[in-house]
Amino acid sequence: MTHVLIDLPTWAANVSHASSALHSFHWHVSDDWIVLAQQFKETDITGEVGKSWGQFVKTGQVWALLVGLVVGYLARALTSYG
Repeated sequence: MTHVLIDLPTWAANVSHASSALHSFHWHVSDDWIVLAQQFKETDITGEVGKSWGQFVKTGQVWALLVGLVVGYLARALTSYG
């Protein structure tokens, strides 16, 4: 029984040290997540829209859009009553 009483302060100090180490580790991980959340890629919206429009024209899809609009308008005009 005496052996347990002698080691009790040592045990309490170790538990306290482990708790503070765990607490500091928790904050260290949180700081890393904050840094990761602040890193981002710069976006160029106008450049991306320009590239998409260029690809749209290059592949000929713009002509399909225009033909579809004309045919759709004509179909609506011919099939509507009144």
